[in-house]
Amino acid sequence: MQTVASPEVFLHIKVVMGMVISLSLARLLTGVAGIVQHPAKGRVYPVHLAWALSMFLFIIHVWWWEYRLQAVPELKFGVYLFLVCFCSLFFLLCALLFPASIEEYGGYEEYFISRRRWFFGTLALTYAVDIADTAIKGQDHIQSLGWEYPARNIVYIILCLVAAWTADRRFHAIFVTVNILYQISFIFRIYDVLG
Repeated sequence: MQTVASPEVFLHIKVVMGMVISLSLARLLTGVAGIVQHPAKGRVYPVHLAWALSMFLFIIHVWWWEYRLQAVPELKFGVYLFLVCFCSLFFLLCALLFPASIEEYGGYEEYFISRRRWFFGTLALTYAVDIADTAIKGQDHIQSLGWEYPARNIVYIILCLVAAWTADRRFHAIFVTVNILYQISFIFRIYDVLG
């Protein structure tokens, strides 16, 4: 079985992953721009927009920490396929936040609540897959993150499953608010510096 460790191959893999991540960001930014350009097309829902902000932070954070892939001694095709699929989850999440049309819904609140099982189910899956992605970077990397990283992912998976189940607007507002505050804290405390 052929494996790769050269910087050129790593760069190639990063470019392919970057294309998928770029599509995710493009979908997200196009959705937000669409709201600005055509505000009458659908009533804005602050929780929905907050999840869009959260996805923006999550995507750029993932791309920042994928830099550590260069430390992986060999990359096999299975790992490459896994990484492309992992990045594809972000595109799916962004497409779920901003569908091609919401004309059949009364606005983004009705749309978001009606598709919450898909969005939060996919988000829970993304946090589960993230654990495997971190494992690819090696035991030393996992240990460097301490207890907070696995606890964070487990808590997020549980909260996403609750969010998929409940339509309680207050729960969704609290969840996304606390999520964004914690997300910013986590990024700057754990991943602020590459190295």
